[in-house]
Amino acid sequence: MPSNVARARSRRPSPRERLLKAADELFYAEGVHSVGIDRVIERADVARASLYSTFGSKDELIRAYLENRMEISKARLRAAVEAHADPRERLLSVFGVQAAVFARPGYQGCPFNRATAEAQPGSAAYEVPRAYRGWLCDFLRELATAAGAPDPDLLASQIHLLYDGAMLAASVDGNAGITAASRTAAEALLDAALASRASGRHRKEPVAVG
Repeated sequence: MPSNVARARSRRPSPRERLLKAADELFYAEGVHSVGIDRVIERADVARASLYSTFGSKDELIRAYLENRMEISKARLRAAVEAHADPRERLLSVFGVQAAVFARPGYQGCPFNRATAEAQPGSAAYEVPRAYRGWLCDFLRELATAAGAPDPDLLASQIHLLYDGAMLAASVDGNAGITAASRTAAEALLDAALASRASGRHRKEPVAVG
């Protein structure tokens, strides 16, 4: 009689797992709008009824695909940040995450940016990327605050722009090494923010009334 370990190893993935794996491969490689549901079903080797009983529609399968990608991205960023004790390195570590992702074979750009092309408001391809970007903004703001930035909203926005620009350069220009330049620019912005705080230049002068 096989052991529990042997049974676990021999267990075939569930229809949901196979559908998500197929969707992840096809949607990322070719786009959520270009890939028809029949191709996902064929790749997953499941009955059409399994897709609709599990997800209900192609849009909900897209949502599950993007939400899974979102959780993976969040986990990578959190792990990189938690590997450092210094607040400065915690903030700058996000570019190390990008460098590792860009270097992976088959990298074709940000899955969220790719999904939003021609996405309609209210669709999964519109909502999930917006939710991820909102989370990333909040995440960078928290890191900027911990690093001592006098205006964490501004610094977080600047870091986010560098982060977005690096993704564009890596996917469109094929410049996987752009993260070194992005990190250098982020360091300069952080240093300028901290210098402004030390000198008191960030303080707004009171407005005279009357």
